[in-house]
Amino acid sequence: MMVVLSGLLAASLAIGLPVGSAYADEPTDGTGAGTSATEVLDSLEVKGRAPKTGYKRTQFGKAWADVDHNGCDTRNDILNRDLTGVRHKWRTHNCVVKSGKLHDPYTGKDIKFKKGKKTSTAVQIDHVVALENAWQSGANQWDRTKRYRFGNDMYNLLAVDGPANQEKGSASAAYWLPTNGAYRCEYVARQIGVKHKYSLWVTQAEKEAMAKVLSSCPTQTVPDYTGVKDSTAEKTTESEQTEQTQTEQTQTEQSAEQAQQTQQTTQAPAPEPAPAPAPAPAAAPAGAGESVEAPMPGKVIRINKHVGDAVASGDEVLVLEAMKMGNPIMAPCDGKVTSMQVSEGQSVQGGDPLFTVG
Repeated sequence: MMVVLSGLLAASLAIGLPVGSAYADEPTDGTGAGTSATEVLDSLEVKGRAPKTGYKRTQFGKAWADVDHNGCDTRNDILNRDLTGVRHKWRTHNCVVKSGKLHDPYTGKDIKFKKGKKTSTAVQIDHVVALENAWQSGANQWDRTKRYRFGNDMYNLLAVDGPANQEKGSASAAYWLPTNGAYRCEYVARQIGVKHKYSLWVTQAEKEAMAKVLSSCPTQTVPDYTGVKDSTAEKTTESEQTEQTQTEQTQTEQSAEQAQQTQQTTQAPAPEPAPAPAPAPAAAPAGAGESVEAPMPGKVIRINKHVGDAVASGDEVLVLEAMKMGNPIMAPCDGKVTSMQVSEGQSVQGGDPLFTVG
């Protein structure tokens, strides 16, 4: 028993969680799941926004920690849940998603996801109730344990279109709604569920915007599931098919390798002089890595990470002001910032290089 407890303690310390944190509750606990979204909205306190003073992404813990100790970080947990046709990076115990397809709830379009340079940011993980919004509606008074739990709560996380996520930034329903009108009712209902679960308040403008959306779908209830409705069955089938295909490919490759080895053993000619050693591979150029470009025109208003700083996938590297909102630009992968092409106060155009992580 002591060994198990020691292991859990070590795991908590390794990811920077407060000792004694618990994530065993069901994600829908306290959300009002299954209840009329309008009724739950009416139960929320209405107040003005609190100051942004003191807000930082790190107030909600390390981005995408393995809070449920399943050996997989939260970002990949969400990708595995929300994508179909998922293929995994080899030897990651079906954790790290290499490719898949997302039916994006925010835009309604299908997105082919491929992990790699300039491609990982096509699909991003959105906090449905943004961290900054939570901070200004009550989270600034929470202890660290509750903020860490909120930052990785799968009920409040969705895999979505990268540009749409950047456009949303930290906006509430009063200032941003998905362009996919068919998803708006479920979107605000989930925001209401999250705010009810964590006793966050809404502003008057936010409540009016939510009520206006719900007036078109009076029977909408607070979601009693994580992710997007009715995606689980399709995902499970495709995942099983992918796993079977990968197993068959591995078996075929092993059989071919064994046959080749047998042929070489029985028909091997007299040995020839060993060839000259091949030249050493060229070193990767300095600054090589995964480059991140500006998703839209704007101005760099804050740089949080600098060249040489270690980052994890999802860490906020800098903030780009666009459309009168601060849009966090995240690290696309684990590594170090190898180059920074911009400075604070600099204006950029969509597609301009911002920084590189390698």
